[in-house]
Amino acid sequence: MRAKDSARLSAIRLLLAALKQREVDERIVLTDADVLSAIDKMIKQRRESIAQFEKAARNDLAEGEKFEIGVLSAYLPQQMAQGELAQAVAAAVAESGASGIKDMGKVMAILKPRLAGRADMGAVSSLVKAKLSA
Repeated sequence: MRAKDSARLSAIRLLLAALKQREVDERIVLTDADVLSAIDKMIKQRRESIAQFEKAARNDLAEGEKFEIGVLSAYLPQQMAQGELAQAVAAAVAESGASGIKDMGKVMAILKPRLAGRADMGAVSSLVKAKLSA
């Protein structure tokens, strides 16, 4: 507020409103994991909006969404490197005893709580699928 950065302030207010709305709707106090999942959801929505805006040649709106992703990403833990992600997937496959693509759900169930907020679950899913197909 003091820096008069209205775009950043607006993005933070959107985040706070989304968190408060979830608390009120579900009548719970959000845990850290709940907050991370809410931020992930908001970032995913922004990415989908960017794709639609760019498809419609509305680069001004896409830039605003990209800025909001930058603000929201600052509240997530540091993302895992690709090598660390591959190791986590290999460990989860070994732990679950998965032998084929039909066991993908077991592996994802192990990985989701471990990687929440630290990796894009779409990319993790692709890695798991590739690992189980090989």
